[in-house]
Amino acid sequence: MSAAIVRSLAELRQLVTGWKQRGETVGVVPTMGALHQGHLSLVRAAKEGCDRVIVTIFINPKQFNNPEDYENYPRTEEDDAQKLEPFDVDVVYVPDGPAMYPEGFATNVSVGGLTDVLCGAHRPGHFDGVATVVSKLFLQTQADRAYFGEKDFQQLQVVTRLAGDLDIPVEVVGCPTIREEDGLAMSSRNLLLSDRARVWAPELNAAMQDMADGLLAGGDITELRAKATARIERAGFTEVEYMDLRARDTLEELDTPTRPARLLAAAWLAGVRLIDNIAVE
Repeated sequence: MSAAIVRSLAELRQLVTGWKQRGETVGVVPTMGALHQGHLSLVRAAKEGCDRVIVTIFINPKQFNNPEDYENYPRTEEDDAQKLEPFDVDVVYVPDGPAMYPEGFATNVSVGGLTDVLCGAHRPGHFDGVATVVSKLFLQTQADRAYFGEKDFQQLQVVTRLAGDLDIPVEVVGCPTIREEDGLAMSSRNLLLSDRARVWAPELNAAMQDMADGLLAGGDITELRAKATARIERAGFTEVEYMDLRARDTLEELDTPTRPARLLAAAWLAGVRLIDNIAVE
């Protein structure tokens, strides 16, 4: 059964109001489309945890630093709708730009601290764009639960914090990263990799796994980072923005995993920015 594609906020609210009046729980899976098995794992979790499920597809211009990156982002609405058919979601919400950001739109949601490091330091304003659009989607869908992948771990922490700080009554549910058989974290950006670059891409996760093992064995983070960086550069990566050990909850930088931690990395391969993270506990 194909899900209804809803493009207007008024129609969405009418549907959600009816569900809420019947006491049904609503789950939302916010996406920018170009759906892959990682997204679909979130849809599966939402179906298991909620009576009604909304999948949103909106390529948010406010979270792109580079206009060219925004223009090149994959747009696959028809293919996305086909991938969602087996899950029997209730609504695919696809608002357009003017509906989300009408003329005169002047409000910005900014989460301090968590957004000053890692991707936030390399992509100024990115997380303001994420926080703003996610706040709108939470309010538009009136969701009881929202599902995000741990693959974008910093984003997950930012979204969790904004929901708590703004008293938005939604439970943010983090779901495990889904990987290809060779270890590459699934991402819509993987579609932009050339065949040759796709062969090299799994070296990022492999190098991170070795670095995590070294940290757990008491190794020096500076030496381990240098070794991991050299490994992926040999594989064709051209720039490593960061490869940091951070506290899981606060994203405070750590030298050793003396508390629950994540190893997070961002690196460029053939013009495509790839990110990944793994638990170090």
